[in-house]
Amino acid sequence: MAETIRLLARAVILKDGAVLLAHALGRGNTFLPGGTVHPGETLTQALARELEEELGVAVRVGGYLGGLEALWEDGGRRHHEINHVFEVIAEHLAPPAPPASREPHLEFFWSSLDDLDRRNLLPAPLRQRIRRWVAGERSTWWATDLD
Repeated sequence: MAETIRLLARAVILKDGAVLLAHALGRGNTFLPGGTVHPGETLTQALARELEEELGVAVRVGGYLGGLEALWEDGGRRHHEINHVFEVIAEHLAPPAPPASREPHLEFFWSSLDDLDRRNLLPAPLRQRIRRWVAGERSTWWATDLD
């Protein structure tokens, strides 16, 4: 079976102790907002475009937090992705109101850092990495769920 590797740019949007999460309707997990990098785009261009498409907001992409590799099977198909995660400032978004989605298959909501496990944020290593970043650990990280 052919396997492709997707390159993704993801956003940590943190306000008032809450992080913005995305959820694909009908799925049992959540993920960080953002998406696929298209040919000819930089990671930061792709992230700004994805957030405009998903949420209808202009954002400022800040510092690079780190990268994360994930591999899983779904419906007999293997998925492999490389996520690059950035701090993102979104002036027009704030908890507790969930931002409206511009894509019918997605919903967005704010989550406390303590609820990332219960919300099944994937890839799972993001949960700990985000908590450490919020606690002040500012070194760039690399993580994988392949171990």
